[in-house]
Amino acid sequence: MIAAILSLTLLGAVLGIVLGVANKFLQVEGNPVVDELIAMMPGSNCGQCGFPGCSGAANAIVDGTAAPTCCPPGGKALAAAIAAKLGLSVDLSAMSDDGPKIAVVAEELCIGCCRCSKVCPTDALIGAAKQIHNVLREACTGCSSCVDKCPTEALTMISTPVTIQHWVMPKPVAA
Repeated sequence: MIAAILSLTLLGAVLGIVLGVANKFLQVEGNPVVDELIAMMPGSNCGQCGFPGCSGAANAIVDGTAAPTCCPPGGKALAAAIAAKLGLSVDLSAMSDDGPKIAVVAEELCIGCCRCSKVCPTDALIGAAKQIHNVLREACTGCSSCVDKCPTEALTMISTPVTIQHWVMPKPVAA
């Protein structure tokens, strides 16, 4: 029994050291501009921009295949910051900046068809077939894909109320 424990411990230690050395010497360097853009983005990875997460959107913006205005949760402030970082000029007049929103279910209209929960990218909608659905506030990213699929218009988007639990200190603006 002790021999088995010692051999597994030795094997784990040797493989851990080999992986650590391989990570150090075989590490692929990323684009530092992409890393800075990812740090600026909201990090919700909601997919509203059409890319698989904030890292995909940051790569597309740096490559020039996406506009700096492609992130709806970031709004005008993020688009202006990205454009300033990359030295681009961007027209922000067409962007609406309503702030963060979440979905809300009108219980008297919900028929429990489950169409909304099937399209939600974050599984923020809970409920069973032929039962009233509800939205998990912490999981909802405000993408509004559920609103488009609801046949009874039971889902609407409202501005997120600022509470002590959800208040976030704004990032400082560079002077």
